[in-house]
Amino acid sequence: MSATRTAAKSAAPRRPSPLDTFVWQGTDKRGKVMKGEQQAKNVNALRAELRKQGITPRSVKTKGKPLFGGAGRPITPLEIAIFSRQIATMMKSGVPIVGSLEIIASGHKNPRMSTLLNTIRSDIESGLSLHEALSKHPVQFDELYRNLVKAGEGAGVLETVLDTVATYKENIESLKGKIKKAMFYPAMVVAVALIVSSILLIFVVPQFEEVFKSFGADLPAFTQMLIKMSDFMVTYWWLVGGLIAGSIVAFIMAKKRSVAFSRFLDRMTLKLPVIGQIMHNAAIARFARTLALTFKAGVPLVEALDTVAGATGNVVYEDAVRNIRDDVSVGYPVNMAMKQVNVFPHMVVQMTAIGEEAGALDTMLFKVAEFYEQEVNNAVDALSSLLEPLIMVFLGVIVGGMVIGMYLPIFKLGAVVG
Repeated sequence: MSATRTAAKSAAPRRPSPLDTFVWQGTDKRGKVMKGEQQAKNVNALRAELRKQGITPRSVKTKGKPLFGGAGRPITPLEIAIFSRQIATMMKSGVPIVGSLEIIASGHKNPRMSTLLNTIRSDIESGLSLHEALSKHPVQFDELYRNLVKAGEGAGVLETVLDTVATYKENIESLKGKIKKAMFYPAMVVAVALIVSSILLIFVVPQFEEVFKSFGADLPAFTQMLIKMSDFMVTYWWLVGGLIAGSIVAFIMAKKRSVAFSRFLDRMTLKLPVIGQIMHNAAIARFARTLALTFKAGVPLVEALDTVAGATGNVVYEDAVRNIRDDVSVGYPVNMAMKQVNVFPHMVVQMTAIGEEAGALDTMLFKVAEFYEQEVNNAVDALSSLLEPLIMVFLGVIVGGMVIGMYLPIFKLGAVVG
């Protein structure tokens, strides 16, 4: 019994010790001074590795951590997309997955990403599959990513799946960038208008007020209103600033912590003019591309729909996809289930039906995704062109109105003198 336990213990894979980063300096066979940094288990292991490469090590020291920013910036989805493309390319070139991870980690500029990749590499060396190693990091690798990698490993086409995932994430990040641009532009216009108005009310209007007092005449109603607003801003600027900052913080916190508020925002966003249509098209594009990718990778349709629901980016479409999943699980075709939820355009339903009949659902959904991604691009460009003159008019009314209000008494005085 004890022998069996001993054998089991010896058979169990040992987890490699964590690697440290060392800075080294040495000379090659020609006596030329060489230096660099490299990861290794310890100093002796690195010295041995350098000697194998024909370098005589002179000094090997543990790399010190910087006082500020040592942890690195957060890992972005775009970095995950680039990593997917890199590892797929290396694996297609015949580089083993462990070696690919080591090369990518050693050359990455973000320390957090390097640490993440080294951790994944250590887990794979200890006997875990790539899917199992990624499952320990659900923040960076979402359920969709992990399911696709699992399907790729099972089918023996991991490098092809990783390449497809990289393309998918690049397209999704590009789509997100377009949506952010559409939402960011109007918000910046309002912010600039508020800042310019505040500067005028706090610093410029009081200067004119001193001049107006010497006139000894009644001021126009519009000018009096501006002066009262200026007096309020000068006295309570801290209150106004605090209310604005507090409102922004409260909005962000409520969106993050309140599911009901987040769902309400998603529904209201879809009803906004112009912006709402962009969000509709973006959700459809995400749905189509994600479902096409998962279905192509061999993920069962019901399981794929469950994963797709969270990738649509909007609660209305998320609920709709979950309803589609429920209908498909009891035998309904996808196109009929899509028609029942009543959120997808007729063209999308018909193209899905054609894809199902032809046995090319993934191909047809990819075409749907490309069409609606292009629609988002066109809508954002059109919105930018439409907003430019509106911005000029908006800022002109705000700033020009204040300037006119300040000069009205001067015009009135000139008319009396004339």
